[in-house]
Amino acid sequence: MRSFVRAAELGQFRHAADELGVTQQAVSKRIAALERELGVRLFTRTPRGVELTHDGRAFLPHARGVVAGADRAVAAVRPDARAPRIDVLGLRSAQAVLLHDYWRAHPGVDLDVVTLRVDDPRQVAAAVRAGEIDAAFRTVTDPAALPPEVRMVRAFDSPLQLLAGPRHPLASAPTLTPSELRGHRLRVPGIVPGSEWGEFYEQLADAFDLWVDATGPNFGTEVLLDELAESADVATLVGARDRYLWPAGHDLRRIPITGPVLAYPINLMLPRTGPHPGLRPVIRHFAGLPPLPGPVWRPAWAG
Repeated sequence: MRSFVRAAELGQFRHAADELGVTQQAVSKRIAALERELGVRLFTRTPRGVELTHDGRAFLPHARGVVAGADRAVAAVRPDARAPRIDVLGLRSAQAVLLHDYWRAHPGVDLDVVTLRVDDPRQVAAAVRAGEIDAAFRTVTDPAALPPEVRMVRAFDSPLQLLAGPRHPLASAPTLTPSELRGHRLRVPGIVPGSEWGEFYEQLADAFDLWVDATGPNFGTEVLLDELAESADVATLVGARDRYLWPAGHDLRRIPITGPVLAYPINLMLPRTGPHPGLRPVIRHFAGLPPLPGPVWRPAWAG
């Protein structure tokens, strides 16, 4: 197929053979075999070389598509020929925000940012092991459950903030401590048992005696923001770098938490051997981020 396309584009079997690194006879045999398979003539010979027949002209755009598809298939499995595929929890998450900062700081670098709709980090680790993605900002909290072919490196710590509406009793505070959150309802819908964030909030609630409310269905971020804007007793916790958009009339407040800072550890999962070469500068970028000011609380699985 490739021999046909290049011969059609160059107008000579010899030029196509030179470009493809084969003999002219090999190109002729390949095209003759293709013509036998199709049952039509694709070329007519001229003093200058070859020209496409009517059938050849009809077949050419489809053949080009087949060759281009084959090239894309090869590129998809050759790390040096494609951008690294990196999974983030969401395109408004801190991972995506900082990855965008890296991209802006490195003009010309290509990234394939994807979002796997998977809650279980072990399934994401399996995708890394299988080569479906090159890396993922996820954490398998039990080291025994991490495939031996996959490793995790610390990317950064995401400090939490309180997000509350104007009627909430803590809304006017410039900063808060974890102890000041005690007794207040912290609405965090959508916590999935067995997920890394499920374990995080379980340990956080136990460590500071907090009321983390994950009951009821999860209707999405917009519904939660509407609830916060109208409520005098419901707030939530968000990452300081996570991006949220709400109507100006909501007048929501993001309040830093200190003494200690509550840090959600973000790890990057990647293959233990033969990782995509484009991941090295990404890891260096995250390693260069400034540390959080202490003291800092992290869950036990952060190490």
